[in-house]
Amino acid sequence: VQLQASGGGLVQPGGSLRLSCVASGFVSDYYHIGWLRQTPRNGREGISCSSSDDGNSYYLDSVKGRFTISRDNVKNTVYLKMDNLEPEDTAIYYCAAIRRCSWFREGPYDYWGRGTLVTVSS
Repeated sequence: VQLQASGGGLVQPGGSLRLSCVASGFVSDYYHIGWLRQTPRNGREGISCSSSDDGNSYYLDSVKGRFTISRDNVKNTVYLKMDNLEPEDTAIYYCAAIRRCSWFREGPYDYWGRGTLVTVSS
């Protein structure tokens, strides 16, 4: 199982970024793809998940309305579009595989990709 996240970078407050996660080596019937982030203040927190069962999307309250998760099944890629970014969104972002999207906040996540750093600063 391989998960590769990309798309991080430096952005000004109010700006946007789109993260990508390419997944390979596992059956989508068993796993869903979630996004997490890690900061010194909050530790690791699950922020979003895209269900491969029913297409539902899940969001942490603090990103709801600003972040949008989507998927391209042909490319085996899950995206996280982040708009109206705030300095508090600065973190290392990871994509990971989870058996149930409803578990996205706490996990457990079975497979992880390398993180991508997002820095929101003027």
